[in-house]
Amino acid sequence: MEKLTFEQAKKISERIQSEAAKRLVGQEKLVNDILTAFIAGGHVLLEGVPGLAKTLTVKTFSEILNLDFKRIQFTPDLLPADVTGTLIYDQNTGKFSVRKGPVFTNVLLADEINRAPAKVQSAMLEAMEEKQVTIGETTYTLPAPFFVLATQNPVEQEGTYNLPEAELDRFLVKLVITYPEAANEKLIVKTAGKAPEIPVSRLLNTEHIQLLRDLSETVNCDDKLIDYIVSILNVTRPSKLEKNQDAAHDITRYITFGASPRAGIALLQCAKVTAMLNGRDFVLPEDIKSNALNVLRHRIQLSYEAAADNISADEIISRIMEIIPVP
Repeated sequence: MEKLTFEQAKKISERIQSEAAKRLVGQEKLVNDILTAFIAGGHVLLEGVPGLAKTLTVKTFSEILNLDFKRIQFTPDLLPADVTGTLIYDQNTGKFSVRKGPVFTNVLLADEINRAPAKVQSAMLEAMEEKQVTIGETTYTLPAPFFVLATQNPVEQEGTYNLPEAELDRFLVKLVITYPEAANEKLIVKTAGKAPEIPVSRLLNTEHIQLLRDLSETVNCDDKLIDYIVSILNVTRPSKLEKNQDAAHDITRYITFGASPRAGIALLQCAKVTAMLNGRDFVLPEDIKSNALNVLRHRIQLSYEAAADNISADEIISRIMEIIPVP
């Protein structure tokens, strides 16, 4: 295949959704959000209580896309070398050899990433941003594509470590998985334990993935929509607001610091991919709005006042989207 059309991209998205639905019940939006982040070239932070099929979702996604998959269970005693790899001394030859870690893969599931201390979490920074790993004095390029999906439990805080803001910002999106609806849960319970055994078709290869990424870059976005994105970011920054912006100021008292320019880049990338997967070569305001929560919820730091009033990041972002005029 030399080039994809937008209609072909839409059909590919629909086929991926159809294959994923064989194993995953009621997770159409989750699969679509993961696919969007993957094509946009970013990484995903998955948040949800245990038992919501986070691991199964990641494994299914990697199978459908025909990518190599590895999993790391993050624990308090994990070492950076357990993630990236290390040098092994060979007594017979008197030389060191490289033993590459599980980070050398296409799709990496960092399970319960917040259970490892900061020194282990920071070992992921170079891999996620630079797509490379340094072992000893040598830098090794990671396989392409390289995609990290990290999970964390939002409820249990015993024996966990908060992710550093620098690492949180490396995740293109943060997806929150909630409990299934009653009808879907009934089907899940009836088919308990059988979902992982259901075969799925391997639909893509690395060439198709690159063609999808190249096509997303050709999606047009009007300057007014760029201004719309920048306006959203500015409202998350209390120091940037004018005193007469009363409605926005009432919200931003709950924010300690707002989203970085990287958030604007991420929001535009995701909006372009969303447009492409819907068969369009141009971005609509709805594409931006549909990705705003995923892109921004982990990039704003809430104040103590927000905790006291039991206000979540999602509520603040939703209110901001209501305040900003749509072009």
